[in-house]
Amino acid sequence: MIELVKIAIGIIVLIMGIPIGNYLAKQTKEELSQGQRWFKILILLSLAGSVAGLVLKNDALFFSFLFIAIVTSRSLRNKK
Repeated sequence: MIELVKIAIGIIVLIMGIPIGNYLAKQTKEELSQGQRWFKILILLSLAGSVAGLVLKNDALFFSFLFIAIVTSRSLRNKK
């Protein structure tokens, strides 16, 4: 039961990453145009870290790296 609560909390935090990424994209437009390559590298490293967290069965590592990947990808997507 405790594991289900941990996973539910992790999913809620991941969903919160979407509006956070959108907000950061609106506030940091100039950084997005200059550092797109670095943001893409950060997304790839975060996805690799989340796979490592999954293999190591470390939920905190898994959800942390997924949160970074979601926020960064939303920032790149909204370049308005």
